[in-house]
Formats: sequence, structure tokens, C-alpha cells
Amino acid sequence: MSQVDAVPQPDLVLISWSRNPLVPGSARRIVAARVIGSAVPCRSDLRPNALLRTALACLLDNDVGFKIVFRKQTSPISGYLLLQREG
Repeated sequence: MSQVDAVPQPDLVLISWSRNPLVPGSARRIVAARVIGSAVPCRSDLRPNALLRTALACLLDNDVGFKIVFRKQTSPISGYLLLQREG
């Protein structure tokens, strides 16, 4: 019999964000995050109310290897991002 190898699946991170509508220019903060696979070593940055900029700095680092594959601003103060890392 021949050996069948599993195809590596990509790691995915979906982040929903918003900013305070009462403070013009306020920072974007994470509302919710969903990880499919692994987000190591950035998992602790993906908690609600954390700064989006901090999480993206970790995820987009060359050593971590995530890339933004989709982004959508759903209103002037909210949106979401989908990031992918090949497995």
C-alpha cells in the first residue's frame, strides 16, 4: 500500500475591530478574534479590548508569517480582517 500524507492546512485568524465613536482618532481595538489552527506566538494579543495595532505587529512579523488576505471596513468605526499563514 502507498502512504497518504495529509495536506497541511493554513492557519487563519479573523479579527473584528472597532474604535470609540466619541473620541475622534481613537485607536482600533479588538472586539472578537477567532483562530483556526494556531496563532502562536501571538495568541495573547488577540483578546477583546486589546489594541489591533499590537496584534497586527505580532502577526505580520516575518518570523510569524501571517498575511492579510481580506479586510473590510463595515462602518467608519468598525471592520474586520482575515489573516492567513500557510501550514
